[in-house]
Parts: sequence; C-alpha cells; structure tokens
Amino acid sequence: MSASLLSIQNLSVDFINENTVTNAVQEISFSVNKGEIVAVVGESGSGKSVTALSILQLLTSPPAYIREGKIIIQSMNDRAVDMLSVSGKDLQQVRGNEVSMIFQEPMTSLNPLFTCGHQVAEAIKAHNKVSNAEARQQTMALFEKVRLPEPSLIYKRYPHQLSGGQKQRVMIAMAVSCNPTLLIADEPTTALDVTVQKNILQLIKELQLEKEIAVIFISHDLGLVAEIADRVIVMYKGKIVEENSAAALFKNPQHVYTKALLACRPAIHPKGIRLPVVSDFLDGNEQKAGKPREVISNIIMDHSQPLLEAKRISVWFPKADRKTGKFIKAVDDVSFNIYPGETLGLVGESGCGKTTLGRSLLRLVESTAGSMYYKGENLLSLSPEIMRQKRKELQIIFQDPESSLNPRITIGNAICEVLAVHDIGQNDKDRKNIVINMLEKVGLKAEHFNHYPHEFSGGQRQRVGIARALVLNPSFIICDESVSALDVSVQAQVLNLLNDLKATFGFSMLFISHDLSVIKYISDRIMVMYRGKIIETGNAEDIYNNPQNEYTRMLIAAIPKGI
Repeated sequence: MSASLLSIQNLSVDFINENTVTNAVQEISFSVNKGEIVAVVGESGSGKSVTALSILQLLTSPPAYIREGKIIIQSMNDRAVDMLSVSGKDLQQVRGNEVSMIFQEPMTSLNPLFTCGHQVAEAIKAHNKVSNAEARQQTMALFEKVRLPEPSLIYKRYPHQLSGGQKQRVMIAMAVSCNPTLLIADEPTTALDVTVQKNILQLIKELQLEKEIAVIFISHDLGLVAEIADRVIVMYKGKIVEENSAAALFKNPQHVYTKALLACRPAIHPKGIRLPVVSDFLDGNEQKAGKPREVISNIIMDHSQPLLEAKRISVWFPKADRKTGKFIKAVDDVSFNIYPGETLGLVGESGCGKTTLGRSLLRLVESTAGSMYYKGENLLSLSPEIMRQKRKELQIIFQDPESSLNPRITIGNAICEVLAVHDIGQNDKDRKNIVINMLEKVGLKAEHFNHYPHEFSGGQRQRVGIARALVLNPSFIICDESVSALDVSVQAQVLNLLNDLKATFGFSMLFISHDLSVIKYISDRIMVMYRGKIIETGNAEDIYNNPQNEYTRMLIAAIPKGI
C-alpha cells in the first residue's frame, strides 16, 4: 500500500436545530491508503454516516456546520484537494468520478420517475464520453456483475417495482460504474440476503485488487467487517474510541465499547437467553454482562388452533409486456400456519417473495389465489373498512423506514395519528404520553417526539417504525427486516424488547429477515423461501444445524464467518 489517498484531519461537525447544538463528530482524524479497506463501525447516530457525507460535501447546511478540520484527497492527477474548500466543476469532477458512494437507503437515493437502467446509464454518461448504446451496454454488464436477475427487465423497471435488495444492487452498480479511486460504502449490504451479500463483498474485493481502489466500509455487521476490512475504526458518540487492524481488534479489543459490540451479536447466544446490551458494559457492569444471561420468560404456545392460516396463497404480477400473458409468480401456492404465541421466521434471497407474502397477509397486496384465516375469519372476504379495523390487531414493521414515514409530520404526531385512527387514548395529551412511553421502550428519547424523519439516522428511523407498530398492542406482527438497519447493540435491545413484549402480551410474529443468525435466535420455526415457494420448514435449531434442502445449506454456508 502506498501513501494516503484520503486524510481526515481534526474534523468536527455540528448540527444546529433552533437553540440546540449537537456535536455529531468531534475532532476525528484518520487516513485511508490506496488499495486499503477501512471499516467504520459504531452505534446508529455515532457519526459514521456524517463523516462519510462530509467527504463529498453532501451534508445540508444548515443545520449541519463543519466547525473545523480538513479532508484531503489525492486526486487522479496527483494533486492534493481539500474537499471542504472545492466547489463547482472541481467538486463535480471528484464526485462519482474519483470518489463514489453507496448510500444506506436505496429507495430515497433512486429517482422514482426514471427507470433503474436510465439512472445508471446517466451516471456513466455524466463522466464518460460514450453513446447511449454504449452506456446501456455497460449498465447491463454492471447489472449482471451485481447479480441482478434478468438485467434487460431490471433496466426497464422503476425503483418501486424492485425488492429492497434489488434496489440496493442497482445503487452499487451505479457507484462503481465510473471506476472511482475511493468508494464509500454506507451499509452497502444491509438489505441483502447472505448469498448476494457474499457476492457483493467479493465484488468490492475484486475492485480493490484490480483497480487498487480504497474503500471506506461503514457497517453494523461485525461479521462482514471482520471478513472484508484491513483496518477497523470504532466510533462512539462522535469520537474515535479505538483503531486497529481487523485481526488485532477482533482478537483482543481494548476499549469497553468495542467489547460491548462484540458481545451483543445474536449468533453467539442461544435462543431464550436475553442478549447483552451495551449499557451493561458502559455502566461498569462488564462482569454482569459476561455472566450467564437471564432466561426470557417461557412463552406458552397453543398449537390446538392456528392464529393465522394461509392456504395456497399466490400473488402474481403481469410482466412488463402485458400482451404476452406471462406473469411474475412472486408468491406461488404457499400454505402455512402461525400459532398463538409463536414466532415464525421467513428467510430467503432478495426477490424471492418474502415481503410480498407478508404484505398479502394484511391485504396490502391482494392475492391472486388462495385464502387466509385469522382467528377463523377469512380475511379475503372482509370489506375494506372492516379490514382497516382489523389492522389494529394485525400490524407490520416495514423494511424501508424512510419511505414509510411522512417527511412533513413529526414522528410523534405520526404515531399519535395511529392511536387517533383506532380511537385509543382519551385526548391528545394522553396519546402523547403513550407515544413517549413507547419511544423510550425502543431506545429513543422523549424529545424525539417533535423531530422530523430527516433528523434521525437510518437506525433511529427504523426504531420509529417499530414503535408505531407496537403502540397498538397488536396480536400479530409482521417484522419485515425490522432489525436489518440497526447496529448490533440496538439490534440486541430491539430483539429483547420484542421478546419481552411477546412474553407480556402473547402476540405472534412472522419475522422476515435475510440474517440467519437473527432468525435462528428469535424464531420457533423457520420457513425457507425460494422463487415464490416454501421449500423447507422446521424447528429453528434443526433448520440451522441440519438443513435438508441444498438451497438452505447454501444460505447457511454463505453466512460471514470472519469472527
């Protein structure tokens, strides 16, 4: 490795909201060498993404103000450029061409008015003198490289027509389209299943070796970080608390916060045992955190009668050319039961139909065929108004928190609106108290009641979505990748919270995730989905430790084993 490609020197970033000043980043310094992968880990809101966005001048000012510091990039013509002082064409030359970024939330990063292929092709043409045909050809090749199915069809589709994982792969293709010298990857595999995740990591590694590019890899997944990073930087409350080679840091962490992050991973804890949380360590209770964990209250499952029964559910969508009469079989003849008090895990590759199946249970997507019974009542026979009332008992935590929150409404009012619709609470003051109590239960603060969605980090927005679903005390919850955007410490808190609430209220869950370690920890049974069909179902431990289907074995083999 040669001299530093990027050097951040004493960077401090503040956010000023009315009379409140938040020190998001405080005097941090680190460098990234050519051909090096540096991972930045830490809790949601620790300053990871703020640091990354500062490099490309993507922070909105106000409210963001860079108080001090320098961000020096060694450009392609061997000229040192301070990114905090460049503007105009010089800035545009660096963005995308020399430094590119994969954003955390693909839905908000892609333009809903243009097809995915058009957007990637435009990025290529913006930095290279190529024809429309050549840009299209390069885009199709990139789509193949990031393992998007049927690239010619994906090229013509709009972002809303793709799954969360597919949208993320489009963003990755766009980011690498101009062969940058520095790639900033902000949670690049959050929405991806383990097989595609492994492929993307391999792709980033290949680019690093072939092009000698540098990578800043921001992630809450410590398994991925251990597998891909050369060096690791740990951030906590806007400061760097530890920095070391990946091998040394994971083998012998020095800072108590790093030790806490490593201890919170669900993969190292058996089902039924409460996960350690960071506060155990930071409050000086490290010995307590290292002892056998508290056993979660036994949840009695009643297998005499299903709470929800799905019979031969199919959801088909017509292909782009409706004249052909061909359909995309997103869900194809699926049957299963969920019993009172049970958590049923649903796992499979991105685009296999997991989210569509979950939404069809609440009739957010109408089924093409089949029947669904909730407490013996056929949901498909209910009128829209009665179904709307039923949704008090049937709730969903959406995969993409940004697109499921209204940017013009404070999160407090958004959750209060849910209570008002279902006539819960005597008045506005009563509803506000209920909401604040729920916000605190999911790890947020009372003052967050008056904040807007854009004022939160990705992980914090996900917690808002969880609070909104749980505030109605439903009997059945669909968790659609509900902890995928959370760092391991908050993930542990939320999984403990879901288990606690489940033990208290006895609700059932369909838990959709690409993270098999999380699925194994929280689920009683697991269903494996592949191309719209359920190919294997069984006890969580049996599926994880002794899978019968070849596809299930492939999923488990793809789990990162870096730690």
